[in-house]
Amino acid sequence: MIDETDAGVQRAATDLIALSHSIHSEPELAFEEYRSAAKVCELLRAHDFEIDTGVADMATAFTGTFGSGELVIGICAEYDALPEIGHACGHNIIAASAVGAAIALAPLAERLGITVKLLGTPAEESGGGKVLMLERGVFDGVAAALMIHPGPFDIVGATSLALSDVAVRFTGRAAHASAAPEWGINAGDAVTISQVAIGLLRQHLAPGQQLHGIVSDGGLAPNIVPGHAELLYYLRAHTSESLAALTTKAFACFAAGALATGCTHDIRTVSPTYAELRPDPWLAATYRLEAEAIGRQPLAPELEGFRPLGSTDMGNVTQVLPGIHPVIGLDSRGAVTHQPEFAAACVTESADDAVLDGAKLLARTVIRASEDVDVRARLLDGVAKR
Repeated sequence: MIDETDAGVQRAATDLIALSHSIHSEPELAFEEYRSAAKVCELLRAHDFEIDTGVADMATAFTGTFGSGELVIGICAEYDALPEIGHACGHNIIAASAVGAAIALAPLAERLGITVKLLGTPAEESGGGKVLMLERGVFDGVAAALMIHPGPFDIVGATSLALSDVAVRFTGRAAHASAAPEWGINAGDAVTISQVAIGLLRQHLAPGQQLHGIVSDGGLAPNIVPGHAELLYYLRAHTSESLAALTTKAFACFAAGALATGCTHDIRTVSPTYAELRPDPWLAATYRLEAEAIGRQPLAPELEGFRPLGSTDMGNVTQVLPGIHPVIGLDSRGAVTHQPEFAAACVTESADDAVLDGAKLLARTVIRASEDVDVRARLLDGVAKR
């Protein structure tokens, strides 16, 4: 069956590469991926997938289903872009490879006893589409979830950091900065004190903890004491437990800024909290064998956790059901994700190879899992116990 799925990917190669390039050419931000989602659905419909749009109360979330086997395999597609720099995280490759795997598996679904379920997941960069889909039942009944993500080199058991995405709003009192500064309560100063406190905290962070943020609102004009100001911050850690500890310390820094200046402040969660990736060992090991079989050279297992790959809402999925999120390498000429140069690399010949190889590797891993009696039983048992 491996040969059949590989051949299926090759037959669809022109359409898959065209899909990747088309999504790349029209980047759309979180929850606004209308054209991108429609393009993915159009190709799935052409291969007789049953499409359900607007799932989980999100206009750009969807599922595409083929088959009726008891073992439901989820393949996740992402298609949101980044502000200004477009597809600098290669989500066009993710979407096209997911579609390629799904349509290659579809003709084998009955023989394998599987249902192929492609999940169109919006807003990975910010918004947590998978978290919302998980909470709203879209992953119910899915026995395992798989996806690939492009990067400068291949990593099978990719790890990520838990993430908290917060906005901190300080409220003071505006006043004329020259004529009546004593009447003002400076929210901009609250931002400054908070960031100084955050900077001092960095010396005492536990391994894997990170903080980074921007001033999204620093005031209106130099001659007005800022009556309001805002920080946007990402807090990250190796585990959700470590993230909770970091959050307590960071929030104290924000409170210090408010206390020192006489401002009030409030903190809101911008996106759902992302959990860390927990790759399924069997799926990861199988993917590695298949990657090596087609000539790829993944990073050695002992090096995989050395540098986590930011954060992803796929982490939340892998906390609930077996899944993998391997990185598939492309020639980015030294660029890394979230750089304009990486966006340019995501429509090169090397990127197109990553689309096709990624589709083949996902499909191959699904076949191995569905044919292994013990693994199949474990996956089905996991659904029954969930």
